[in-house]
Amino acid sequence: MSTLENTFAHHLAATPVVAILRGLQPADAGAVGRALIDAGIRLIEVPLNRPHAHKALATLIDAVGSDAMVGAGTVLDVGEVNVVNDLGGRFIVSPDTNESVIAETKHRGLISLPGFFTASEAFRAIRAGADALKLFPGDIAGAAGVKALKAVLPDDVPLLVVGGVSAANAATFKTAGASGYGIGSALFKPGWTAGQVSEAATAFVAAIRG
Repeated sequence: MSTLENTFAHHLAATPVVAILRGLQPADAGAVGRALIDAGIRLIEVPLNRPHAHKALATLIDAVGSDAMVGAGTVLDVGEVNVVNDLGGRFIVSPDTNESVIAETKHRGLISLPGFFTASEAFRAIRAGADALKLFPGDIAGAAGVKALKAVLPDDVPLLVVGGVSAANAATFKTAGASGYGIGSALFKPGWTAGQVSEAATAFVAAIRG
């Protein structure tokens, strides 16, 4: 494993949450990032399909330093992988199983978390070099879907459930075999203060740790 892969694995094991900050504004990035870190979350994603996302990503990376691993989500092409790499992002999340994005992510030495829904897509992603898999939408697959997929997927490839995960159902997904979760609106909504993010993140982390 590379140093980056070890760091990702360590953060995921400590608190199995990727915070998804869709709609994050640059002016709020530092305070929101620190609130998540203080709650124990060390993996933070900024989706690129919102205005000012690149600036928010860069600001967040500068603000958190080595205290968290920051990456980008909704990455659709190789060009965006290179932009994220240049900004200092450390992982790439895509909504689909795009083998060219996965390959470029690994070429740049970053962590690859492609989206998938079927076993066929999952194995395509693994063969292309994915470090972990993002099952989306998780609420459609449900715990039964996670359990069925885990029966055939390699044990050493983490499966993160994204979409519809809450403090109330996270344990069900974990029992089915999920390695972690991607959490968006339960942790952050555009316009939330750092205090609101802190309250939501602290409660969510406490719930999943039992």
